[in-house]
Amino acid sequence: MCFGIPMQIKKIDRFIALCEAKGSEREVNLFMMQHEAWAVGDYLVSHLGQAIQKLTQEEAETAWALYDEMIANTVAPDA
Repeated sequence: MCFGIPMQIKKIDRFIALCEAKGSEREVNLFMMQHEAWAVGDYLVSHLGQAIQKLTQEEAETAWALYDEMIANTVAPDA
């Protein structure tokens, strides 16, 4: 199963944004969503290195909380 990861834009260079989520930084390609007006501080969903959706801060925080809850409730299989 694949998840899109909510990230915050820290820097933009043409169609490449340096984004951060929970302390991890990644480059995200904005080309597929070039019709959007992007700015430092905006939130997006990154999937396979591509921006696929613009988010509000509240939407990003909700997604992060849900992902944290899923991780916390994951039980490792017996070895």
